[in-house]
Amino acid sequence: MASGGAVREVGSKAELDAAVAGARAAAVHFWAGWCEASKQMNEVFAHLAVDFPHAAFLRVEAEEQPEISEAYGVSAVPYFVFCKEGKTVDTLEGANPASLANKVAKIAGPASVAESAVPASLGVAAGPAVLEKVQGLAQQNGSSAAEGTNSGSPSDSLNKRLEQLVNSHPVLLFMKGTPEQPRCGFSRRVVDILKQEGVNFGSFDILTDNDVREGMKKFSNWPTFPQLYCKGELLGGCDIVVAMHDSGELKDVFEEHNIPLKQQGSKNIEAVKPEAPTGKDGAVSEPFGLTDAQKARLESLVNSSPVMVFIKGSPEEPKCGFSGKLIHILKQENIPFSSFDILSDDEVRQGLKVFSNWPSYPQLYIKGELVGGSDIVMEMHKSGELKKVLAEKGVIPKETLEDRLKALISSAPVMLFMKGTPDAPRCGFSSKVVNALKKEGVSFGSFDILSDDEVRQGLKTYSNWPTFPQLYHKSELIGGCDIILEMEKSGELKSTLSE
Repeated sequence: MASGGAVREVGSKAELDAAVAGARAAAVHFWAGWCEASKQMNEVFAHLAVDFPHAAFLRVEAEEQPEISEAYGVSAVPYFVFCKEGKTVDTLEGANPASLANKVAKIAGPASVAESAVPASLGVAAGPAVLEKVQGLAQQNGSSAAEGTNSGSPSDSLNKRLEQLVNSHPVLLFMKGTPEQPRCGFSRRVVDILKQEGVNFGSFDILTDNDVREGMKKFSNWPTFPQLYCKGELLGGCDIVVAMHDSGELKDVFEEHNIPLKQQGSKNIEAVKPEAPTGKDGAVSEPFGLTDAQKARLESLVNSSPVMVFIKGSPEEPKCGFSGKLIHILKQENIPFSSFDILSDDEVRQGLKVFSNWPSYPQLYIKGELVGGSDIVMEMHKSGELKKVLAEKGVIPKETLEDRLKALISSAPVMLFMKGTPDAPRCGFSSKVVNALKKEGVSFGSFDILSDDEVRQGLKTYSNWPTFPQLYHKSELIGGCDIILEMEKSGELKSTLSE
């Protein structure tokens, strides 16, 4: 029997089984009181119950009901299970109001949607109550807690422009670079997937327009790029697109929205052009051309070494902070490279901007292909994407999983492998260890094992320790939650981690 707009707290597995079996459609929210994301999603969940009164909305406090959590494979909160006719048909892990609304709509049918335009980040599933609530949450939280930027929404004129952009093609990708020349590994991966799916898609290079770049983070309530839209509705970023592609869900979404497949041999839709820069007189600025001789010289230079950097100064004496940062990363990764001082040759300095369609320095090339400047290289370095690209291009040997785990474990003197982040833990055990370390004033690095299943599974074997969190000191395993709490209680924790 449906909850009629109310969320029902469940106290036992028998009660949950009966409630799910008796409902045509049911959504179950596993939550925890210590988790801020759970609290926010509780509010969204309650408003969805209003919008979908014929479905049952059930809540389970995950750590208070271990039997239920184990039966449904819950390892992190917030976590949602979607049931139809008494059977589990879908799940969702994490705080994503858009996905939650859409998955509820799939099992319960469309809500009574208000006539006003529905934000692209929620799609067509959500009804008026949940839209109002999520818009309120977005205003409170800004574009992302991780970003820490101001929480104001884009201006009306920018908002209109963004709405026009997301609806300018049936499938639109906001990315770094272009489909022909992606300027980050994540953008490249999504482009490859869309090509494999055989769909026509438009693209917008967010590196060419900072207003769009920053505005889209707030407009979509999604803090990173790339972002993929289908019929004006946000599908997600790289990880979500990869998961949807691997499961076949992406193809289903395209079919449901009648997205045409490309004809064999046809080219992709033209990229959406950013607004052209204008001079003082309003005339559009045109880049100067390159002679064949200049092109040949630049082509030869960018291919003169497998890894080639164009910097200000030399690796020993960089003459700008950005060049110094890039050189530091390459040395830290032990990547062999050659360099060219653009201050020594103005023809190369000006010509390469046109050749690469990149206006600043430094510039990093791998096997003759532009990777980007210091910011992009820094992002790739942090995510591990830089080494992957170098390995794919045959510049360095492919990193084994064991090598990767060793590097991660040794990346900080005290290293915690946990569910979630120190600011937003996603299980009670991880939260307890974070609190213990903070209480003792211990500085530590962390890795969210929910973000990388290869690391999650591999570390269990590597450490011969089957659960998380796992705490390491100077690359040696200390233990999990129980051991850390015992050490804290006995006073050993701080002294051990300070040695």
